Amino acid sequence: MEARRSSRSGNRTVSAAVQEHLRELCLREFPCGTGSWNKSRFLPQTWRTWKELVPREVDKAGPEEETVETLLGLVRSPHSPWALLKDSSDEDHFLRELAIQNPLMITDTFFYSYFRSLRVVDKEVSQVDKDLLKFLKLEDLILSANRIKEINAANLPPTLKVLELYGNEICSLEGLCAHPPPPGLQHLGLGHNKLQGPLESLYLSSSHWPKLVSLDLSFNDLMDLQGMLASLRTLKHLRLLVLQGNPLALVPYYRGFTIDNLSRLCVLDDVTVSPNEKHQFRGFSLHGDFLAHEAQLVVTIGNVRGVLDTSILDLEPGPEGPFVTYSYYVTYDFVEDEEREEENDYKGVLAEIVSPSSCTELFTAEEFSEEFTIESEESVESELADTADSVSSIASVRSTALPRVVDSATEELAKLRPRVDPRLFPSPGTVLFSTVRKPWADIIPCNYEMNHTLKDLTSLKAFLLSGTTVTIVEEKILSWPLGFSAADSPLPAKKGKGEKDKKEKDKKEKDKKEKDKKEKDGKDKGGKGPKKKKEPARDLRQDPPILQVLGSGLVVLEPLLSGEPMVSTVCNFGVLRTLETDRLTLARDSKKVKKVAKKEKKKSLTQMLDSEYRPEPLTVDVQIQLIQFRSVEEALTAASPL
Repeated sequence: MEARRSSRSGNRTVSAAVQEHLRELCLREFPCGTGSWNKSRFLPQTWRTWKELVPREVDKAGPEEETVETLLGLVRSPHSPWALLKDSSDEDHFLRELAIQNPLMITDTFFYSYFRSLRVVDKEVSQVDKDLLKFLKLEDLILSANRIKEINAANLPPTLKVLELYGNEICSLEGLCAHPPPPGLQHLGLGHNKLQGPLESLYLSSSHWPKLVSLDLSFNDLMDLQGMLASLRTLKHLRLLVLQGNPLALVPYYRGFTIDNLSRLCVLDDVTVSPNEKHQFRGFSLHGDFLAHEAQLVVTIGNVRGVLDTSILDLEPGPEGPFVTYSYYVTYDFVEDEEREEENDYKGVLAEIVSPSSCTELFTAEEFSEEFTIESEESVESELADTADSVSSIASVRSTALPRVVDSATEELAKLRPRVDPRLFPSPGTVLFSTVRKPWADIIPCNYEMNHTLKDLTSLKAFLLSGTTVTIVEEKILSWPLGFSAADSPLPAKKGKGEKDKKEKDKKEKDKKEKDKKEKDGKDKGGKGPKKKKEPARDLRQDPPILQVLGSGLVVLEPLLSGEPMVSTVCNFGVLRTLETDRLTLARDSKKVKKVAKKEKKKSLTQMLDSEYRPEPLTVDVQIQLIQFRSVEEALTAASPL
């Protein structure tokens, strides 16, 4: 019998939910039960004997009564107002038809002695009461998706063989094992609960579950793999085990170590244990002391496609600038391991942990030697300079909140300051990683790979459930000649003039040497004008970068908890290009090549215009792999120091 969901809430018992469900079936109301619709089939109760409990023949029904076939049609027809819901169980249909054919059998004694299976799912039940003991032949008890926090084993019928408690709020097995549980229990389902702590493995021994064949502990917070396997080894009949979704299943040696410890196991995490696996991991259980309690993941970021070349929309810079450069990179956030925070193993970290800030105006600082100063914001810029010095060599962006502005003039400047997209910063508890900045190309190869080793498996599980955010960023930097602003000029005018005279003298001397010795032509040319002519181009003042998010999206990582070894996806952020922008890009590129190549460029441009135009969307290839060892040798090689 299955009890459906009810809208009522509060502390509810299993027996109360069952009784409510029986009332919803209306077993004593038309067309079920007894009444004017079938009164001639049953004698009055005062005249009735045990022989007369059998219903009379249908053909003796009165003119105002309904036949059994008619009543059954009312509950069987899907268009009838008395029909059951589509998700009703077979037992519900059986009870309704039995209440029509023989309503005198519908008694409490019949219920408690007849049913072998009881399903009370999603009924907001919080207590398993002792009235369950009235079910004398109950074998299957399904209490999933409720609010049960603990169970007293003394209230469970001793005839139980299957007990499922998925999706509840059970934090410990202590209450379930305080009294002897049903001795013949063969399957125990405790997935998607809140089991945690090393003591839970003590309640999974043969002294509590002597005949257990199947055990499901998936998606809890269990961490002690070796302690768990030590208890499970005592279960001689255990053949099916599910531990995926727990932090202990994230270590790379999890499957092999479990298979070798539980030699009788046939199925692990819904995957059959093959003879080859048993052979590959033979003897693994002897090396448990050499195994590190940490997870290993590899993040790979491939090609970026469909990026709009924004430089084609900019005007040509004048002699006074600004000179604009564009670069592109991909960021993703990843959980921070607090135990490795001081080791500083990560390279390429864009930002550290970011605490939630009430200030909405954020500022990004790039690794520039010059300061971007404003008279009314000197205190702000000094703070940004200190922040930029503390960032790692490759990583370059740290989130910093601006102080509260008091002066009215400064408030106006703050309104004009562009606000930074919050997607450029990591979420609390994560670290932001970045690929190397690359110039624009039709296909931008990131060639990025990062190994993540984490010891905090509980935080890693929470992170995998939430997923990671992948973002494609465009970085725009404006550069200005130093001479454009007098305040930014690093050298006095006289000193610059003297250096210029010396350069002219050196040039004349080198011209004479070129006529006498041709062997030194290359050296003289190399030390002559080109580098000195390009020196002013390097004396540029760079503004803080202007960052723009081209696309951002969530990558779901939960399959890694469900047993998948890898998550590989192509993040699609939509189309940024248009026919006009692609035409400008091809026209610009055709000017940079020779005449032969120019004809091919024009030909491809013509074909693009003539055919149906389908711009390529903005995409990036992302792959995240959870490392799992495939043999004992591989595990021991990884565990041994170099």
